[in-house]
Amino acid sequence: MSKMKENRLKTILSYALRWLLPLAFTVLLVCYMFRKVDFAEMWGIVTHGVDYWWILAAMGLSVVSHVLRALRWRIQLNSLGIYPPLMALVCSIFGTYALNLVFPRLGEVWRCTYISRLEHKSFTEVVGSMVADRLTDAVMVLSMTLLAFVVAAPAIRAFLVKYPVGEGIVATLGSPWTWVVLLGACALVWAVVRFYRTYPPVEKALGWIREMWRGFASLGRMRGKGRFALYSVAIWGCYYTQLYVAFFAFPFTRQLCAEPSLAFGLVPCLVAFVLSSIGMAVPSNGGLGPWNIAVMFGLAVYGIDDAQGTAFSMLQWSGQTVMLIILGVYTMAYISLTGRRRTHGDKQDPSSIIKQ
Repeated sequence: MSKMKENRLKTILSYALRWLLPLAFTVLLVCYMFRKVDFAEMWGIVTHGVDYWWILAAMGLSVVSHVLRALRWRIQLNSLGIYPPLMALVCSIFGTYALNLVFPRLGEVWRCTYISRLEHKSFTEVVGSMVADRLTDAVMVLSMTLLAFVVAAPAIRAFLVKYPVGEGIVATLGSPWTWVVLLGACALVWAVVRFYRTYPPVEKALGWIREMWRGFASLGRMRGKGRFALYSVAIWGCYYTQLYVAFFAFPFTRQLCAEPSLAFGLVPCLVAFVLSSIGMAVPSNGGLGPWNIAVMFGLAVYGIDDAQGTAFSMLQWSGQTVMLIILGVYTMAYISLTGRRRTHGDKQDPSSIIKQ
């Protein structure tokens, strides 16, 4: 009986960590975001002077990015001998992001389950196809982050030194002791790997790293790797363009797009985009909280105040959320209709065979 209670407690704790912790993060970060915001000013920004056609254009670009992601995933699945219909793949992506609004990270599990059942393939095999997918996204974020710090280094540094936290970050990065500690940490990791590789935790970690590397290395062996790279650039190009298009919806960000010294808003958009992409790594419901704060921070580098930054981030996030809800409803309808057709087809097959 005690064993059953213990297992039940572990299950409850597991669900709490998986679902309640992201929700708590979301609530805390949203409270932090609105802590210093003048709601009257923010409401005035949202209700006056916003060109909502640009928000709609950004919503349309989000659909294009999801379709491109489905096309990219199809290349990986085909290399494994899995050939699902394109519309099923597109809806699996729609459903993933819609489900992540409620249950963070569950969408990825759902889409793999859906495709594995649809094609009668191993769930593990389908999940394996996502390793390279996620690693490629990480490489794209890293590349754009490095680019942002190159082209916008003066503005970022000038912004950081205005605040005590920023001054601390700059001082820490400039201290030689920081790099000594980093080198020491690297040496420690090397020593652990070199002399303790047979210990279970180390062995497990190395096995995980090897699996990740195999998944990434498989890109070089699969057919269509050129198209895979092209789709990757196109996906992240869509993400970036979504945010840049939204700049034209607000007077204060539209001014940034009129500045030749800021590459007509391309550099401020890149800074906000990179920070928001990193913010999405924080578990929350649909990115609410960390994504908004990251965008606000990126805009603040270029003089956009809290109320303006909050209005921009909340309206852009809300537009994308509405689009995901619509796509989620469409996905449910598609799965329901195709499921009925498949069931109907299965019932008709025996009679057609008898007639023949």
